[in-house]
Amino acid sequence: MRKRTIVIAVALAAVFIGWTSWSKWGRGHLVANDGPWWTGPSTVQGAGLGSDEQNNIDIYKRAREATVNITSTVLQRNWFLEVFPVKESGSGIVIDKQGRILTNAHVVSGRAPSLEVTLAGGQKYKAERIYVDQANDMALIKINPKGELKVLPLGDSDRLQVGQKVLAIGNPFGLDGTLTTGIVSALGRDIADQNGQTLEKMIQTDAAINPGNSGGPLLDSSGNVIGINTAIYGTTNSGIGFALPINRAKEMIVAYQTGHRYGRPSLGVETVFVEGDLASELSLPTEGGLLIQNVISGSAADAAGLRGARRAVAIGNFELGIGGDLIMAMDGQRIDSRDALTRFLNRKKPGDHVKLTIYRNGRKIDVGVTLGEAGNRL
Repeated sequence: MRKRTIVIAVALAAVFIGWTSWSKWGRGHLVANDGPWWTGPSTVQGAGLGSDEQNNIDIYKRAREATVNITSTVLQRNWFLEVFPVKESGSGIVIDKQGRILTNAHVVSGRAPSLEVTLAGGQKYKAERIYVDQANDMALIKINPKGELKVLPLGDSDRLQVGQKVLAIGNPFGLDGTLTTGIVSALGRDIADQNGQTLEKMIQTDAAINPGNSGGPLLDSSGNVIGINTAIYGTTNSGIGFALPINRAKEMIVAYQTGHRYGRPSLGVETVFVEGDLASELSLPTEGGLLIQNVISGSAADAAGLRGARRAVAIGNFELGIGGDLIMAMDGQRIDSRDALTRFLNRKKPGDHVKLTIYRNGRKIDVGVTLGEAGNRL
């Protein structure tokens, strides 16, 4: 009996030792054999923000409340003459507490569109267009707010430098209140808009701009608006975006506020650029210029006595009007491309007096022209 008791005790001891050994081995290998599988700070603390991060956060908090979403609905007809609504969306910048909002003209384009503005807090308002500058792709719209609006200060785009930090806020792809950051990549860029019209001296930035950002603010590191996000290179964001300089918008706002003329200046001619061998064949100077095809009746060019084509000739598959004036220079600047006239007029205002150097009847003469105004469509 005693011998049997000793055997049982030895067996129990073996089981206990085996269990404890397995427990240590199992827990060590299956749970924490190699210690933690990641590393962390030696001292647990709250997230520390750098000065630049805090600057981004502060600007976003202020600017988001003054950046709105704009939805434009235009009625169109399909092939079966059925009416259907087409919706486009963009962004806008609240510039005063009375509800005036700055945006792109293409955001609110179309014949009599129905405009709806959504504030950062979700409040929705009907809006009306009060001024459109098609030449510079800018527009002013207005809502009648029920409460106090947050506004964004307009900065100075003439003082921008390549390399300085910028922030863009808007509603890309309908994702409201989206912030992107970057730098001024270049200044003075000329680009073509969706209608083929040249937009001059644009701000280039690598801050991500996508569909829906149009009309939203491009801000400096002080939170001032220095541009209106307008276009991208290609169909999707590739790190090359463009914004209209805000000083151009300030000119439009002041002109509208004071009742002065601001609209797009107009010369009133249809032209084609000729140079080299073609110009020589037409008995024109080889340095070329803009050969007037047609002078619009009642225009500035008509009042100045400019002449359009007298007859047409076929050049390959192209019909060209000849016998009209050849515009060789404007205010002493030589004409060197087809869009030279557009670039020239974009630097002028209706009512400005300009000097055109033209070639007529075998000699150069200077003609003074007072520019007219192309109607801005509302």
